[in-house]
Amino acid sequence: MPCLGFGTWQSLDGDEAYNAVLSALRLGYRHIDTATAYGNEKSVGRAVADFLKEGSVKRSELFITTKLWNEEHGYENTQKAIVRSLEKLGLDYVDLYLIHWPNPLKFRSWWQKANAESWKAMEEAYEAGKLKAIGLSNFCERHIDELLKTAKIKPMVNQIKVCPGQPQTELASYSRNLGMVVEGYSPLGTGGIFKNEEIRQIAEKYGHTIAQVCIRWSLQQNIVPLPKSVNPERIEENSKIFDFELSVEDMNRIANLKNLEIKPARNPDEAEF
Repeated sequence: MPCLGFGTWQSLDGDEAYNAVLSALRLGYRHIDTATAYGNEKSVGRAVADFLKEGSVKRSELFITTKLWNEEHGYENTQKAIVRSLEKLGLDYVDLYLIHWPNPLKFRSWWQKANAESWKAMEEAYEAGKLKAIGLSNFCERHIDELLKTAKIKPMVNQIKVCPGQPQTELASYSRNLGMVVEGYSPLGTGGIFKNEEIRQIAEKYGHTIAQVCIRWSLQQNIVPLPKSVNPERIEENSKIFDFELSVEDMNRIANLKNLEIKPARNPDEAEF
């Protein structure tokens, strides 16, 4: 898995998502993250296909992720969902497939069984080569523990919200100790971080932008950040994070920032979807 990803949440299906992903790929990103719920798999797939036609890289050099949506949990539902995602993306396989949320409203009374059934379908697709890796998203410790009771193949990834002021240190450590790679979505706090004076001062100290400092902060915690933008200049800016290193002091300052206009990570057991 490339250590820097490109997110597509809230990128509108059609030209917006297509152009953003194509720009990211042309600018050097090799890790693209989408989901059934984003509604843009077709546009992401079209951008990937057109980029591959340019001949600069092979399919094996790209890392494409998509996710199982909440309405589709259960064994047969998941089998069908995997097929639909592959068709929309125009791919023979995806590099990573995740259960998007552990406790959907539709399955709240039997989420443990629904997850176990979905995981079984994902394990079979993994063994068939349709999914090169399988994992979780927004799973907390209790959800992981339940899944491990029946899983034959251990989850390989947990994708969670990680941003300044919300390091999720314990969950990240727990996931990593079970052998999972930890991915961090919304590394910029969906934009709320840009209003914070302390992070602005830290960015000035390093001669980089606030966005670059936030993404670098995730990376230095051994978390794969998934920044998102539809602006080519911002997309390029967000990738320029390998020419500096944050001090331990500044890493801690960023982790403990207060009074941020950033929504806390959602409790998956209370999500109304």
